[in-house]
Amino acid sequence: MEPSLIISACVFLALTGGAWAAINMLSPKTSRASERLEELRDPGRRNRDKSDGKGGVGGLFERAAPQMSKALKPKTELEQNNLKVRLANAGFNSPAAPQIYLALKLASLLCGLFLGGGFAAFKYGVTMNGLTSIVVGCAAGLFIPSFALSWKIKGRMERIFLGLPDTLDLLVVCVEAGLGLDAGMRRVAEELEDTHPDVCAEFNLANMQLQMGRKRREVLHDLGVRTGVDDMRALVAILIQADKFGSSIAQALRVQSDSMRIKRSQMAEERAQQTAVKLIFPLVLFIFPGIFVVLVGPAALMMINGLFAQ
Repeated sequence: MEPSLIISACVFLALTGGAWAAINMLSPKTSRASERLEELRDPGRRNRDKSDGKGGVGGLFERAAPQMSKALKPKTELEQNNLKVRLANAGFNSPAAPQIYLALKLASLLCGLFLGGGFAAFKYGVTMNGLTSIVVGCAAGLFIPSFALSWKIKGRMERIFLGLPDTLDLLVVCVEAGLGLDAGMRRVAEELEDTHPDVCAEFNLANMQLQMGRKRREVLHDLGVRTGVDDMRALVAILIQADKFGSSIAQALRVQSDSMRIKRSQMAEERAQQTAVKLIFPLVLFIFPGIFVVLVGPAALMMINGLFAQ
């Protein structure tokens, strides 16, 4: 066997063993005897574990998430709050969402290290190209969860942005019909649950917080922060001012609805004006060559035949 192949196999086994040791070190050390003692101390614990679906690989990963997330946990409180806001913008409002996300990021990093190390061991060996493959694998594993989270945030914000006009129009009708803001939001969440589930989910969460006794100002502020949409933040600011000064909520909603309608018409006009510029590249690359072939092709063939005939 060639020495380079032996060295590559040793490097691959070392990387695999290091990744396995890191997973074992970060996984919880709770034994089965301790779990049985906890179940005897709290008989309802067993039923909760079964109902929550904690078994299998998903349950093991969720139990190991608090330990795994410590390696990538943000150091400052500001960074932790920013992470919570980003996860809330993506629709993950659970208190354990930051831990699960960081654990997934660490697992993705280890997978990238494993794949990059395996590819480097069997393809390049102990060379600069092999080290580059390991670095690329680690970087890809580290940044793929961030890209996926950004993609999910963008899609959810777009869905909320597109669903907000219908939601606001129905909310205006409900408030002007005599319902309060809380009842109107509940009614809107019931009626538009199938067409705009993201907006309705935020309204349901806000209603639940209001029923639990939180102040309306705080609930509305959190609603604007969780969605991350500028129109929702403007709506929340108007509702907070109307609640603070005692003005008519129906009139405030009507004004916001009119401004949103004007804004969307202006955006439609802007996109319509950009259409001519965006069509230049498809015309030049795909349509004009075909037109030139159809129009100039026969004349070119006639000129070629005339030249050869001479």
